[in-house]
Amino acid sequence: MKKINLLVVCTGAVVGLAALLLTALGNPGNMGFCIACFLRDISGALGLHSAAKVQYVRPEIIGLVLGSAVMALATGEFKARAGSAPALRFLLGGIVMVGALAFLGCPLRMVLRLGGGDVTAIAGLAGFVVGILVGVACLKKGFSLGRAYKVKKAEGFVLPGIMVGLILLLLVAPGLLKFSQEGPGASHAFWAAALCAGLICGAMAQRSRLCMAGGIRDTVLFRDFHLLSGFIAIFVVVLVGNLLRGTFQPGLAVQPVAHHDYLWSFLGMAAAGWGSILLGGCPLRQLILAGEGNGDSAVTVLGMIVGAALSHNFGMAGNADAMTDGVLTPGGVGISGRIGVVICLLLLAGISFANLHKEEKV
Repeated sequence: MKKINLLVVCTGAVVGLAALLLTALGNPGNMGFCIACFLRDISGALGLHSAAKVQYVRPEIIGLVLGSAVMALATGEFKARAGSAPALRFLLGGIVMVGALAFLGCPLRMVLRLGGGDVTAIAGLAGFVVGILVGVACLKKGFSLGRAYKVKKAEGFVLPGIMVGLILLLLVAPGLLKFSQEGPGASHAFWAAALCAGLICGAMAQRSRLCMAGGIRDTVLFRDFHLLSGFIAIFVVVLVGNLLRGTFQPGLAVQPVAHHDYLWSFLGMAAAGWGSILLGGCPLRQLILAGEGNGDSAVTVLGMIVGAALSHNFGMAGNADAMTDGVLTPGGVGISGRIGVVICLLLLAGISFANLHKEEKV
């Protein structure tokens, strides 16, 4: 257990350092890594949504998947498997994305925001924990999406292959993609640095099984803190790094790419946490599993990309606070986003109930 804890803590520390480095190299504030935001940017770069400020193929995502794949192949842990309710997983991936984008960040970015002094992220953390507790209650009642089965190896290479195609498009045929000229999508580190950071973090996350949803789940179910220790390490490293760099800005107002619509941040991340437990892992973990050959996780990631497109096409994503000439323009979650989050919570309740294990009558 000590070795496992050390590996998870080291992985968290490396992810935290990578996030600090990527932010210093050009990524938006408190967004060195964000699975939800970066998948949204990729969705925009492919033309799946038309929000001009969030369009860019993020090499970090590509690196996470390929780093996981390389490590899994090197250690003999690459196993092509699929068949565990793929349609429901696609839907759940979209639900998690709608909730996360209402909050403006995945669980990983939530920790980075807290480490940067963004007090507004506490509402998201509270909602995420509550959503996980609801998901854990479903697990205790027998929730299951069924088992996955061994499939042909080519199935396991689908998402890694898509990621190779994306990096080739970015480097060889960028004219086929859309690029933001302003906003978060226009703020990014040099592609090679972003890709390397993703590869390293992806490889380490594959070995350590880093997952925030899983960490809180295991803490509740088994009093096992080892996965959660990785995210504590991320928070500590980012906090110390921001303090040393002078970029720690504690407060509520005008945090980088954030808003203070606390209720809908809470509910959005509650949906993300609940959905993550039903899926068996947070968005970061889904990328890592897809790199290992898990076709169901690959379907989940594709669902997240489509969910990001729907969030922006239907105005469900949160809007960040803005300060112009000393005047605060509050952001938040609009009526479309609120309706979307409520629908997602209702869908989660329906999926949870429909997939509870029922003992057969003798």
